Amino acid sequence: MSDAQRDYHKPVRRPAEVFDRYYAGDDPAEVSRIAHSTAQALLARARHDASGAVVDRLVTFTDVHGMDDIAELWSRSPAVSLPGALWRLYLLQRMIHDDPATAALLYESGRVRLDSVDPVVAGAPAPAGPDELVSLIDTILRGVFEGDFAIALERAAAFCRVEASGATHLADDYEPTEPDRASALTTRALRLSSYARDLTACAGLWRRDGLT
Repeated sequence: MSDAQRDYHKPVRRPAEVFDRYYAGDDPAEVSRIAHSTAQALLARARHDASGAVVDRLVTFTDVHGMDDIAELWSRSPAVSLPGALWRLYLLQRMIHDDPATAALLYESGRVRLDSVDPVVAGAPAPAGPDELVSLIDTILRGVFEGDFAIALERAAAFCRVEASGATHLADDYEPTEPDRASALTTRALRLSSYARDLTACAGLWRRDGLT
């Protein structure tokens, strides 16, 4: 999974009016202020929209418009922060939507070898195929905007740990014959493990009203 921005050329219809109020800037303090204010405003708007239309648009936003706008808003935020958490959740969603077959392969490899409750916490069926993982990550992201925010983060963190375990074990399998692929899987495992730590920390702060 890459954090690099990708090129998208479709016109953007943003899911909430707050997106129309941000602008790029080089001042780190201003970038941070915009990131935090947009994250807080989007979360508040989604949670106060009884129709669910805003949540629907937020869940499908990157499928329609790509990652560029979200990256500009939140990619430079601290990992343990509200915009940092949202950025990582959208990255996870994009990873699965872009290559659900690989995500399912890693998940199943991790699920059968990981001695923890993480597969149960993540909530995927067993076994989990590509379609089930796409549905799972969309459900987790939906829970961020209309459910228990901390539980959604913990589910995402558990998912990351299962995927990281699978990537690590597959890297070991590929090392003797395909070292480049093994290296890519190891890098992916490390990144997913760091996301799991970040999201778990964010969930704890949210429960203490300390996530900003």
